[in-house]
Amino acid sequence: MPLPSRLYLIVDPLDTGRDPLTLAQAMLAGGARLLQLRLKHETETRRFLAHAAAIREVTAAAGATFVINDRADIAAAVRADGVHLGQDDLPIEAARRLLGPQALIGLSTHDEHQLDVAAHTSATYLSLGPIFSTTSKANPDPVVGIDRLATARQMVGRPLVAIGGITAATAASTLATGADAIAVISEIVRAPDVERATAELLESIA
Repeated sequence: MPLPSRLYLIVDPLDTGRDPLTLAQAMLAGGARLLQLRLKHETETRRFLAHAAAIREVTAAAGATFVINDRADIAAAVRADGVHLGQDDLPIEAARRLLGPQALIGLSTHDEHQLDVAAHTSATYLSLGPIFSTTSKANPDPVVGIDRLATARQMVGRPLVAIGGITAATAASTLATGADAIAVISEIVRAPDVERATAELLESIA
């Protein structure tokens, strides 16, 4: 299943204090059509669910694909298009049973071994990173780099998403390795004008 966009934006306020719905609306206004809600520090399920439901409404209205990070239960509750899981989250096959055969299910990987293991699951797509140094995680995995991303592309027979430290300056060269999409967080959510930053990033990879 091909990804619906080469730009995969992650709605995560990080340290900005911005409202997730406001961020999502600005991203959509800038042309984004593939969004993931990631709220690592939201400990209350009710609040996470409320944010997810609100963003599901605006993504549906825009015809955009909407994925929830980590929480397959919330993805099911709001009828999101899928879930993105980490190495220590719910196993892929359990998420598949919960969300169904058509769900978009992604899995984070950080090295070649994890990619190889993931290739034997029903994950729709795999992400690899961090490609560059990143500030969106407190304890990031070691940097993968462009060369290993290019090698990984040859290993993976399904959509591959590059993530981690990608900026407008490196977006096109990262996609040139053969990655199907780039996932971007800080470059957009910390931008003074999220809508404009989204539009400019899309233009840079057109």
